Amino acid sequence: MSTLERIEHIKESGGWLDRYQHDSTGCRCRMTFSVYLPPQAAQGPVPAVYWLSGLTCTDDNFRTKAGAQRYAAELGLALVIPDTSPRGDGVPDEPERYDLGQGAGFYVNATQAPWSEHYQMYDYVARELPALVEAELPLIPGLKSISGHSMGGHGALICALKHPGAYRSVSAFAPICHPTVCGWGEGCFGAYLGDDREAWKAYDATELVAAGAEPIPLLIEQGTGDEFLPDQLYPQDLQTACNARGFPLTLRMRDDYDHSYHFVASFIGEHLAYHAAALSKG
Repeated sequence: MSTLERIEHIKESGGWLDRYQHDSTGCRCRMTFSVYLPPQAAQGPVPAVYWLSGLTCTDDNFRTKAGAQRYAAELGLALVIPDTSPRGDGVPDEPERYDLGQGAGFYVNATQAPWSEHYQMYDYVARELPALVEAELPLIPGLKSISGHSMGGHGALICALKHPGAYRSVSAFAPICHPTVCGWGEGCFGAYLGDDREAWKAYDATELVAAGAEPIPLLIEQGTGDEFLPDQLYPQDLQTACNARGFPLTLRMRDDYDHSYHFVASFIGEHLAYHAAALSKG
């Protein structure tokens, strides 16, 4: 019996943009995610790019602002777009803060009360959601890549680094590259994971590379006009760690672009083409 409830079904760029809800076993609440199936899915299974969004976002931000579906239709890619955190009346939150609680799951498995009962976002995006999609949506059989923006860029990087071989490629827009030393990361990690900073390193791309993660090419897009670049994102730290290990990193600094979806929309076509090339290899 299907565990998915489809709540939207919209024709777009020759394919279909669907929205689903399901009861998550890990997050212990009703979760929402979107899927775009390109027109090529009418002939059979297609590879997928999983997209992880940033602080304050839901699945709706990317699918309405990035313009990605048009490129996905041209390239024959499915898009799988989860929410950024558990949600609901029984889910802990900090309503006065945008950077903790609902909308700010940070793609970690929380170990501290009251967050640990619901905030298991790492397992959700890396394990539970792909298993559900592959079981319930046979046109997306499991060949996948991953990308994301800001907090979601952080999530994409750690998913790829912690699961060698699970993704054919990874990319990120303005990712939080070294969360254990930035305000956003310290605030969320301290709440979700406790005071042991050594435990935080398991969810930090810079620390994972430095500790010996298996090499996978990293593609990062970063705007020089990003207001969060100086004190939250730290791509230079990730670059230093990669250089020290000979780890393949392409860091593209884009003059004057900011942190918004105007930046994402400007280069999402290039990123999807990058993933399509990786997914097409035997």
